[in-house]
Amino acid sequence: MGACVAAGKVPGIRASLVMDGYSAHQGVEHDDMNVLCLGARVVGVELALDLVRTYLAARFSGEERHRRRLAKIDDIEARFGAPGRA
Repeated sequence: MGACVAAGKVPGIRASLVMDGYSAHQGVEHDDMNVLCLGARVVGVELALDLVRTYLAARFSGEERHRRRLAKIDDIEARFGAPGRA
């Protein structure tokens, strides 16, 4: 969980803690997730490999409702992001 929280502090990073196949692809397809976080103590090796494969095979849908979500995230980063950003 800590790695996900820390990664989310970096502007442009959309990280998610993933423990199932649906979240692994849906996070990319709907929210353009670009960092996959796995819990080492709760996700076994075989499941981790499957989640990584699923994540890597997924593509952002580009649907209008999903682009609107990303625009909201961009607005939040612009307001509260890294120092020096407008």
